[in-house]
Amino acid sequence: MNYKKLGNIHISVHLFLILLLGNVVIAFGQKEPQYTQYMYNIGSFNPAYAGTVETPEIIGLYRAQWIDIPGAPRTMRFGVNVPFANEKNGLGFNIVNDQLGPFTQTYVDIAYSYQVNVSENTKLSFGIDAGGSFLNVDLTKGNFEITPEPLLNSLTANNFYPTIGAGTFLYSDDWYLGLSIPNFLTNGIYNDEVATLVEDKVQFNLIGGYVFGLSESLKFKPAVLMNYLKGSPVNLNVSANFLINDAFTVGASYRLDNAVSGLAGFQISSGTFIGYSYDHNTNGLGEFNSGSHEVIVKFYLGKGGYRSKPPKPKNAKGLPKQIDTPRFF
Repeated sequence: MNYKKLGNIHISVHLFLILLLGNVVIAFGQKEPQYTQYMYNIGSFNPAYAGTVETPEIIGLYRAQWIDIPGAPRTMRFGVNVPFANEKNGLGFNIVNDQLGPFTQTYVDIAYSYQVNVSENTKLSFGIDAGGSFLNVDLTKGNFEITPEPLLNSLTANNFYPTIGAGTFLYSDDWYLGLSIPNFLTNGIYNDEVATLVEDKVQFNLIGGYVFGLSESLKFKPAVLMNYLKGSPVNLNVSANFLINDAFTVGASYRLDNAVSGLAGFQISSGTFIGYSYDHNTNGLGEFNSGSHEVIVKFYLGKGGYRSKPPKPKNAKGLPKQIDTPRFF
Protein backbone atom coordinates (compact mmCIF):
# COMPACT_ATOMS: atom_id res chain seq x y z
CA MET A 1 0.00 0.00 0.00
CA ASN A 2 1.22 3.50 -0.85
CA TYR A 3 0.95 5.32 2.47
CA LYS A 4 1.41 8.73 0.83
CA LYS A 5 -2.17 8.80 -0.43
CA LEU A 6 -5.34 8.04 1.50
CA GLY A 7 -8.10 8.81 -0.99
CA ASN A 8 -7.26 12.17 -2.49
CA ILE A 9 -5.44 13.48 0.60
CA HIS A 10 -1.67 13.54 0.77
CA ILE A 11 -0.82 12.43 4.34
CA SER A 12 2.66 12.25 5.78
CA VAL A 13 3.88 9.99 8.54
CA HIS A 14 3.84 13.06 10.76
CA LEU A 15 0.12 13.63 10.23
CA PHE A 16 -0.60 9.95 10.77
CA LEU A 17 1.15 10.16 14.13
CA ILE A 18 -0.98 13.15 15.04
CA LEU A 19 -4.06 11.05 14.34
CA LEU A 20 -2.64 8.35 16.57
CA LEU A 21 -1.85 10.84 19.31
CA GLY A 22 -5.51 11.76 19.29
CA ASN A 23 -6.19 8.20 20.46
CA VAL A 24 -3.29 7.92 22.91
CA VAL A 25 -5.66 8.22 25.85
CA ILE A 26 -7.30 5.00 24.70
CA ALA A 27 -4.18 3.16 23.63
CA PHE A 28 -1.85 4.10 26.50
CA GLY A 29 -4.21 5.39 29.16
CA GLN A 30 -5.55 1.91 29.75
CA LYS A 31 -4.01 -1.22 31.19
CA GLU A 32 -4.92 -3.69 28.52
CA PRO A 33 -4.46 -3.50 24.75
CA GLN A 34 -7.26 -4.57 22.44
CA TYR A 35 -7.85 -8.31 21.93
CA THR A 36 -10.29 -10.11 19.67
CA GLN A 37 -9.82 -13.44 21.46
CA TYR A 38 -10.54 -11.88 24.85
CA MET A 39 -12.19 -15.08 26.09
CA TYR A 40 -8.71 -16.65 25.99
CA ASN A 41 -7.12 -13.71 27.80
CA ILE A 42 -9.21 -13.21 30.90
CA GLY A 43 -6.14 -13.48 33.13
CA SER A 44 -4.56 -10.59 31.27
CA PHE A 45 -7.13 -8.02 32.40
CA ASN A 46 -8.71 -9.67 35.47
CA PRO A 47 -6.38 -10.90 38.26
CA ALA A 48 -9.23 -12.84 39.91
CA TYR A 49 -9.03 -15.37 37.07
CA ALA A 50 -5.57 -16.66 38.09
CA GLY A 51 -6.74 -19.25 40.63
CA THR A 52 -9.81 -20.45 38.74
CA VAL A 53 -7.87 -22.60 36.27
CA GLU A 54 -7.73 -26.33 36.97
CA THR A 55 -4.11 -26.85 35.95
CA PRO A 56 -1.23 -24.38 35.44
CA GLU A 57 -1.37 -22.73 32.04
CA ILE A 58 1.05 -20.74 29.89
CA ILE A 59 -0.22 -18.29 27.26
CA GLY A 60 1.54 -16.65 24.33
CA LEU A 61 -0.19 -14.16 22.02
CA TYR A 62 0.73 -11.99 19.05
CA ARG A 63 -1.55 -9.40 17.45
CA ALA A 64 -0.80 -7.42 14.28
CA GLN A 65 -3.38 -4.69 13.77
CA TRP A 66 -4.26 -2.70 10.65
CA ILE A 67 -1.94 -4.49 8.24
CA ASP A 68 -0.45 -2.17 5.57
CA ILE A 69 -0.50 0.95 7.77
CA PRO A 70 3.01 1.92 8.97
CA GLY A 71 3.25 2.33 12.74
CA ALA A 72 0.00 0.43 13.40
CA PRO A 73 -0.36 -1.39 16.75
CA ARG A 74 1.54 -4.61 17.46
CA THR A 75 0.91 -6.50 20.70
CA MET A 76 2.69 -9.44 22.31
CA ARG A 77 1.64 -11.11 25.54
CA PHE A 78 3.18 -13.80 27.75
CA GLY A 79 1.08 -15.00 30.67
CA VAL A 80 1.08 -17.70 33.35
CA ASN A 81 -1.74 -18.78 35.68
CA VAL A 82 -1.05 -21.21 38.52
CA PRO A 83 -3.75 -22.60 40.88
CA PHE A 84 -2.77 -23.77 44.38
CA ALA A 85 -3.48 -27.30 45.60
CA ASN A 86 -6.00 -25.97 48.15
CA GLU A 87 -8.24 -24.84 45.24
CA LYS A 88 -8.59 -21.42 46.88
CA ASN A 89 -5.48 -19.44 45.96
CA GLY A 90 -3.76 -18.73 42.68
CA LEU A 91 -0.93 -16.71 41.17
CA GLY A 92 -0.66 -15.07 37.78
CA PHE A 93 2.12 -13.36 35.84
CA ASN A 94 1.85 -11.16 32.74
CA ILE A 95 4.18 -9.39 30.36
CA VAL A 96 2.52 -7.35 27.61
CA ASN A 97 4.42 -5.38 25.00
CA ASP A 98 2.36 -2.87 23.04
CA GLN A 99 3.75 -0.84 20.14
CA LEU A 100 2.04 2.08 18.40
CA GLY A 101 4.07 4.26 16.05
CA PRO A 102 6.91 5.81 18.09
CA PHE A 103 5.39 4.54 21.36
CA THR A 104 6.48 1.28 22.97
CA GLN A 105 4.95 0.31 26.29
CA THR A 106 5.68 -2.84 28.29
CA TYR A 107 3.47 -3.90 31.17
CA VAL A 108 4.66 -6.35 33.84
CA ASP A 109 2.48 -7.50 36.73
CA ILE A 110 1.98 -10.29 39.27
CA ALA A 111 -1.55 -11.29 40.28
CA TYR A 112 -2.93 -13.05 43.35
CA SER A 113 -6.44 -14.47 43.70
CA TYR A 114 -8.52 -16.05 46.44
CA GLN A 115 -11.85 -17.76 45.87
CA VAL A 116 -14.73 -18.83 48.07
CA ASN A 117 -17.73 -21.11 47.53
CA VAL A 118 -20.94 -19.18 47.04
CA SER A 119 -22.98 -22.36 46.55
CA GLU A 120 -22.36 -25.99 45.66
CA ASN A 121 -21.64 -25.15 42.02
CA THR A 122 -20.73 -21.46 42.16
CA LYS A 123 -17.46 -19.81 43.20
CA LEU A 124 -16.47 -16.18 43.66
CA SER A 125 -12.84 -15.21 43.15
CA PHE A 126 -11.18 -11.97 44.26
CA GLY A 127 -7.91 -10.82 42.74
CA ILE A 128 -5.32 -8.08 42.92
CA ASP A 129 -2.30 -7.38 40.77
CA ALA A 130 0.70 -5.10 41.11
CA GLY A 131 3.43 -4.16 38.70
CA GLY A 132 4.45 -1.36 36.43
CA SER A 133 4.64 -0.01 32.93
CA PHE A 134 7.72 1.04 30.97
CA LEU A 135 7.05 3.68 28.32
CA ASN A 136 9.46 4.56 25.55
CA VAL A 137 8.72 7.43 23.15
CA ASP A 138 11.04 7.95 20.19
CA LEU A 139 9.84 10.15 17.35
CA THR A 140 13.24 9.85 15.65
CA LYS A 141 12.07 6.51 14.24
CA GLY A 142 9.76 8.24 11.77
CA ASN A 143 10.52 9.86 8.40
CA PHE A 144 8.73 13.20 8.45
CA GLU A 145 7.71 15.15 5.36
CA ILE A 146 6.66 18.02 7.61
CA THR A 147 8.84 19.31 10.43
CA PRO A 148 7.22 18.12 13.69
CA GLU A 149 5.76 20.61 16.12
CA PRO A 150 8.11 21.68 18.96
CA LEU A 151 5.97 19.78 21.48
CA LEU A 152 6.30 16.58 19.47
CA ASN A 153 10.07 17.03 19.33
CA SER A 154 10.13 16.85 23.13
CA LEU A 155 8.47 13.42 23.17
CA THR A 156 11.64 11.39 23.56
CA ALA A 157 11.62 9.66 26.89
CA ASN A 158 11.97 6.44 28.86
CA ASN A 159 9.65 6.36 31.85
CA PHE A 160 8.25 3.96 34.41
CA TYR A 161 5.07 4.15 36.44
CA PRO A 162 3.58 1.63 38.92
CA THR A 163 0.23 -0.08 38.47
CA ILE A 164 -2.19 -1.66 40.93
CA GLY A 165 -5.38 -3.36 39.75
CA ALA A 166 -8.14 -5.56 41.12
CA GLY A 167 -11.00 -7.72 39.96
CA THR A 168 -13.72 -10.20 40.82
CA PHE A 169 -14.75 -13.31 38.94
CA LEU A 170 -17.98 -15.22 39.60
CA TYR A 171 -18.40 -18.55 37.84
CA SER A 172 -20.32 -21.80 37.83
CA ASP A 173 -20.79 -24.88 35.67
CA ASP A 174 -21.95 -23.08 32.57
CA TRP A 175 -21.44 -19.32 32.99
CA TYR A 176 -18.99 -16.70 34.23
CA LEU A 177 -19.06 -12.98 35.00
CA GLY A 178 -16.07 -10.79 35.79
CA LEU A 179 -15.41 -7.13 36.63
CA SER A 180 -11.94 -5.60 36.84
CA ILE A 181 -10.03 -2.32 37.01
CA PRO A 182 -6.50 -2.69 35.53
CA ASN A 183 -4.99 0.33 37.28
CA PHE A 184 -6.07 2.57 40.16
CA LEU A 185 -2.90 4.70 40.07
CA THR A 186 -3.78 7.44 37.61
CA ASN A 187 -1.95 10.48 38.97
CA GLY A 188 1.21 11.97 37.57
CA ILE A 189 2.28 9.34 35.07
CA TYR A 190 5.20 9.93 32.72
CA ASN A 191 7.10 13.20 32.68
CA ASP A 192 5.56 16.65 32.37
CA GLU A 193 5.95 16.85 28.59
CA VAL A 194 4.33 13.50 27.87
CA ALA A 195 1.62 14.05 30.47
CA THR A 196 0.39 17.02 28.45
CA LEU A 197 -0.72 14.54 25.79
CA VAL A 198 -1.31 11.40 27.83
CA GLU A 199 -3.58 11.34 30.85
CA ASP A 200 -4.22 7.99 32.53
CA LYS A 201 -7.78 7.26 33.61
CA VAL A 202 -9.48 4.44 35.46
CA GLN A 203 -10.80 1.79 33.09
CA PHE A 204 -13.52 -0.75 33.86
CA ASN A 205 -13.68 -4.16 32.18
CA LEU A 206 -16.82 -6.29 32.31
CA ILE A 207 -16.79 -9.78 30.82
CA GLY A 208 -19.41 -12.51 30.75
CA GLY A 209 -20.08 -15.77 29.01
CA TYR A 210 -22.37 -18.78 28.92
CA VAL A 211 -21.96 -22.35 27.70
CA PHE A 212 -24.95 -24.10 26.12
CA GLY A 213 -24.54 -27.86 25.85
CA LEU A 214 -26.45 -28.51 22.63
CA SER A 215 -25.32 -32.14 22.50
CA GLU A 216 -22.49 -34.32 23.74
CA SER A 217 -20.37 -33.22 20.79
CA LEU A 218 -21.50 -29.60 20.33
CA LYS A 219 -21.42 -26.62 22.67
CA PHE A 220 -22.44 -23.04 21.93
CA LYS A 221 -20.42 -20.42 23.80
CA PRO A 222 -21.40 -16.74 23.47
CA ALA A 223 -19.36 -14.13 25.33
CA VAL A 224 -19.27 -10.37 25.77
CA LEU A 225 -16.59 -7.90 26.85
CA MET A 226 -17.23 -4.23 27.62
CA ASN A 227 -14.46 -1.69 28.31
CA TYR A 228 -15.32 1.69 29.74
CA LEU A 229 -12.84 4.56 29.99
CA LYS A 230 -14.13 7.95 31.12
CA GLY A 231 -14.25 10.40 28.24
CA SER A 232 -14.12 7.67 25.58
CA PRO A 233 -16.83 5.69 23.79
CA VAL A 234 -17.75 2.35 25.34
CA ASN A 235 -15.88 -0.48 23.64
CA LEU A 236 -18.32 -3.41 23.24
CA ASN A 237 -17.27 -6.83 21.95
CA VAL A 238 -19.74 -9.67 21.33
CA SER A 239 -18.70 -13.15 20.20
CA ALA A 240 -20.31 -16.51 19.49
CA ASN A 241 -18.24 -19.70 19.28
CA PHE A 242 -19.14 -23.33 18.67
CA LEU A 243 -17.01 -26.07 20.26
CA ILE A 244 -17.12 -29.34 18.33
CA ASN A 245 -16.02 -32.62 19.95
CA ASP A 246 -14.09 -30.64 22.59
CA ALA A 247 -11.38 -30.16 19.96
CA PHE A 248 -12.37 -27.64 17.27
CA THR A 249 -13.74 -24.13 17.81
CA VAL A 250 -15.23 -21.86 15.15
CA GLY A 251 -17.09 -18.61 15.56
CA ALA A 252 -17.44 -14.90 14.90
CA SER A 253 -17.10 -11.66 16.83
CA TYR A 254 -18.34 -8.10 16.46
CA ARG A 255 -16.76 -4.97 17.91
CA LEU A 256 -19.31 -2.15 18.00
CA ASP A 257 -18.75 0.42 15.24
CA ASN A 258 -15.29 -1.01 14.62
CA ALA A 259 -14.83 -4.51 13.22
CA VAL A 260 -16.19 -7.98 12.47
CA SER A 261 -14.00 -11.00 13.11
CA GLY A 262 -13.72 -14.68 12.36
CA LEU A 263 -12.25 -17.04 14.97
CA ALA A 264 -10.99 -20.61 14.91
CA GLY A 265 -9.26 -22.79 17.49
CA PHE A 266 -7.76 -26.26 17.67
CA GLN A 267 -6.95 -28.51 20.61
CA ILE A 268 -3.95 -29.94 18.77
CA SER A 269 -2.95 -32.18 21.69
CA SER A 270 -4.21 -32.94 25.17
CA GLY A 271 -2.19 -30.08 26.62
CA THR A 272 -1.93 -27.59 23.74
CA PHE A 273 -4.45 -25.19 22.21
CA ILE A 274 -3.93 -22.76 19.35
CA GLY A 275 -6.36 -20.05 18.27
CA TYR A 276 -6.50 -17.57 15.40
CA SER A 277 -8.70 -14.58 14.57
CA TYR A 278 -8.97 -12.16 11.67
CA ASP A 279 -10.57 -8.69 11.96
CA HIS A 280 -12.05 -6.60 9.18
CA ASN A 281 -12.72 -2.96 10.01
CA THR A 282 -16.29 -1.81 9.42
CA ASN A 283 -15.41 1.86 9.95
CA GLY A 284 -13.61 4.21 7.57
CA LEU A 285 -10.23 2.76 8.44
CA GLY A 286 -11.15 -0.50 6.69
CA GLU A 287 -10.50 1.13 3.31
CA PHE A 288 -6.82 1.63 4.08
CA ASN A 289 -5.71 -1.66 5.69
CA SER A 290 -5.85 -5.40 5.10
CA GLY A 291 -7.32 -6.32 8.46
CA SER A 292 -5.81 -7.50 11.74
CA HIS A 293 -4.40 -10.91 12.68
CA GLU A 294 -4.19 -12.45 16.13
CA VAL A 295 -2.67 -15.78 17.16
CA ILE A 296 -2.72 -17.35 20.63
CA VAL A 297 -1.12 -20.53 21.97
CA LYS A 298 -1.99 -22.04 25.35
CA PHE A 299 -0.25 -24.88 27.18
CA TYR A 300 -1.94 -26.77 30.01
CA LEU A 301 0.76 -28.13 32.28
CA GLY A 302 0.45 -31.40 34.16
CA LYS A 303 0.16 -35.02 33.16
CA GLY A 304 -0.96 -34.54 29.57
CA GLY A 305 -3.09 -31.47 30.36
CA TYR A 306 -6.69 -31.40 31.46
CA ARG A 307 -7.73 -34.38 29.33
CA SER A 308 -5.44 -36.74 31.21
CA LYS A 309 -7.61 -36.46 34.32
CA PRO A 310 -10.45 -38.93 35.01
CA PRO A 311 -13.75 -37.84 33.50
CA LYS A 312 -15.85 -35.74 35.84
CA PRO A 313 -19.56 -36.28 36.50
CA LYS A 314 -21.59 -34.27 34.03
CA ASN A 315 -24.77 -32.30 34.36
CA ALA A 316 -27.75 -32.36 32.04
CA LYS A 317 -25.99 -30.08 29.55
CA GLY A 318 -23.04 -32.42 29.16
CA LEU A 319 -20.75 -30.10 31.12
CA PRO A 320 -18.50 -31.02 34.05
CA LYS A 321 -20.14 -30.41 37.41
CA GLN A 322 -16.90 -28.86 38.61
CA ILE A 323 -15.40 -25.90 36.78
CA ASP A 324 -13.05 -26.88 33.96
CA THR A 325 -10.83 -24.25 32.34
CA PRO A 326 -11.47 -25.09 28.65
CA ARG A 327 -15.14 -24.14 29.06
CA PHE A 328 -14.13 -20.49 29.21
CA PHE A 329 -12.88 -20.55 25.66
